[in-house]
Amino acid sequence: MSKAFTREIDDAEGDEPAEAPGLAVSRYYMTPAGYARLRSELKQLVEVERPEVVRTVSWAASNGDRSENGDYIYGKRRLREIDRRVRFLIRRLENSEVVDSAGRDADQVFFGATVTVRAKHGAERTVTIVGLDEVDTARGRVSWISPIAKALIKAREGDVVTLRTPGGTEELAILEVRYLPID
Repeated sequence: MSKAFTREIDDAEGDEPAEAPGLAVSRYYMTPAGYARLRSELKQLVEVERPEVVRTVSWAASNGDRSENGDYIYGKRRLREIDRRVRFLIRRLENSEVVDSAGRDADQVFFGATVTVRAKHGAERTVTIVGLDEVDTARGRVSWISPIAKALIKAREGDVVTLRTPGGTEELAILEVRYLPID
């Protein structure tokens, strides 16, 4: 079959990073550090990576036959990936609301809080409530829309909250609430 009648799969739309299932978020809360990371990634893509790939694709196109030119085919695919990520970052940054809660002096849990909790069986853990794009479970950073953050938000130091998860419910005692700078 002639290549003229085949369609190369261009997943430029619909392949955005996943949101929480069934959640329509109109504002994206993030810490100043998270916002700076996304701006830095956008700048890197637009000012460094994209121009390099464009140069490579231009050079590959000037070599002639594009149908079997790996540099050209890969370059075009990489350009689509970069453009898709750039569109996503621009939309995310436009709809984000930066919340700087470092240094806040409160015993109540809000966005940006670092909270130490103890489960009924005695295990302690510390979580920091951050934006969707800043989640890092290895460092104890959870999204503000996660079940544990929803259970903790607006609670105070000394309160006991109920965490509802797909595995059941769990009682958590809030031991400490701090507002530390988030890097």
